[in-house]
Amino acid sequence: MRILLVEDHAPLADSVAQALRAAGLTVDVLHDGVAADLALSSEDFTLVVLDVGLPRLDGFEVLARLRERGNRVPVLMLTARAEVKDRVQGLNLGADDYLAKPFELSELEARVKALLRRSVLGGERQQHCGELVYDLGTSRFSLAGEPLNLTAREQAVLSALIARPGRVMSKEQLASQVFGLDDEVSPDAIEIYVHRLRRKLEASGVRIVTFRGLGYLLESRGE
Repeated sequence: MRILLVEDHAPLADSVAQALRAAGLTVDVLHDGVAADLALSSEDFTLVVLDVGLPRLDGFEVLARLRERGNRVPVLMLTARAEVKDRVQGLNLGADDYLAKPFELSELEARVKALLRRSVLGGERQQHCGELVYDLGTSRFSLAGEPLNLTAREQAVLSALIARPGRVMSKEQLASQVFGLDDEVSPDAIEIYVHRLRRKLEASGVRIVTFRGLGYLLESRGE
């Protein structure tokens, strides 16, 4: 699950990014509205954490342009403005949640996970594929009731697949969820992560099926 964090205060951005990465999420960080608008025009994100008071283009305008393009990605807005009219403006423009500064990182993480549960998991805390379970609250996978040890990128691939049951995902789609803006994007590297995941799943009834020329599908043999 790939998050875009747009915050011009670098120390705060670093703290938020570290907290979200520790929760198992892929996080891209940008510091101004123009860069955010360009990224949102060309990249796929699962959720956006967007500050209102950005240089070059404020968060309200970034949000307005995003919704005008028909992009319904969930947006959590951050603001130092306490006025009700500012919160109302953001919500009317299409924000999904609003958090006033200063805030506790634990509250931000909880709000992010709540938005992800609604948008990705349909309101559920857990996603299942046979005996494979992904718990968004803990950001951990388990297999037959036992913890499944994964690297960050293996987890990014598997969480993208389990969040889209019955859908084939291309290498390019998976790469967009695994690699950040600063990473060297290599869709072919997805084959490596899929190979590693297959080895970790091989003793179970869950498998990753290849559809040649199309991509990958996660399925349970018993379903």
